Amino acid sequence: MAEINVTPLVDVMLVLLIIFMVTAPLLVAGVPVDLPESRAAPLDSQVQPVQVSLDGEGRIFIDETPVAEAALPQRLSAIAAEPAPAEGRRIYLRADRALDYGRVMRVMGELNRAGLNRVALVSTSEGAP
Repeated sequence: MAEINVTPLVDVMLVLLIIFMVTAPLLVAGVPVDLPESRAAPLDSQVQPVQVSLDGEGRIFIDETPVAEAALPQRLSAIAAEPAPAEGRRIYLRADRALDYGRVMRVMGELNRAGLNRVALVSTSEGAP
């Protein structure tokens, strides 16, 4: 047989393209945080969520902007006042695994007080570095 069948090659390349298209937006994170591991599946979303991050030193960031703890309620109230998408505003909470549980719960309490109730805790996949 002198011909090479390229159909399986095209199928594999399309699958790889889809995998890269799905994972590329998840790889963008501005604040380095040592996330805990989880077996939960990633969430699908078309709207870019707001990311609240707590780094290893306990500093708070909204997206990539540092925020003082005293100014956090006002910033979260401003986010809650913005027009929300149809499926609701989703907040991703990223916290370093070395942080005190109470510190993370205080931030979650401020999110709840501001009316931002759709909070997703971000973790890395089990076994990932």
